[in-house]
Amino acid sequence: MKTVAALSAALLGSASAFTAPSLSLRAQQSYRMSDAAAEDVVTVTEEADVPAVPEPAPLATPEPAAPSVFDMYVGNQDLRGAEFNFDPLGFAEAYPPLVPWFRECELRHGRTAMLAVLGFIATDFWRLPGEMYSFEAIPKTIDAHDALLKTGPMYQLALWIGLWDILITAPSVQAMGNGEREPGDYGAMWFGPATKEGFDKKRASELLNGRLAMIAVGGIATQSIVTGHGFPYL
Repeated sequence: MKTVAALSAALLGSASAFTAPSLSLRAQQSYRMSDAAAEDVVTVTEEADVPAVPEPAPLATPEPAAPSVFDMYVGNQDLRGAEFNFDPLGFAEAYPPLVPWFRECELRHGRTAMLAVLGFIATDFWRLPGEMYSFEAIPKTIDAHDALLKTGPMYQLALWIGLWDILITAPSVQAMGNGEREPGDYGAMWFGPATKEGFDKKRASELLNGRLAMIAVGGIATQSIVTGHGFPYL
């Protein structure tokens, strides 16, 4: 009996000696596998490309709007002084480089029309000395054009206007195109206001009077033909 008990104890001891290390080895392997998996997860997480959050685009600074052609020139007002940007065909906005030439033409036609209105009315009451200008030779002012074509003064007038355009207008327009001259400026500033505000006011008045005169001279000529009467053309 004692021999059997001793043998059994020896067998159990030897079995436990082999079993414990195997369990410990499995646990260590499990721990090692868990650590390796954790390291892999950390490594994958670190190496993964995290999408960068796009930074908000900087707000674009709006460019200042180009000044309108009506703001660059005096005269965009009506007879009441209120703002009046009259350009129904859009020439000023479509052809900005030609705007100085448009203003030059407007001023020249306006000045000519103001002289024409004065001349139309004055010649109904007074004539230049000479038979060809008398009331007997030209009873009505509206007939002066055709009558003076026959006697010659109209050709002289055309000659002087042509010389003015060649000697004065052409160089003036060229200087205006080079930026050396304002439209309509012929240097006659003897009675001009000293301040810019006063000068701009006079320029606006000239434009308004010139525009009115261009309409008026057309009305005077039409009334003279329709009624056959001089001033007041009724």
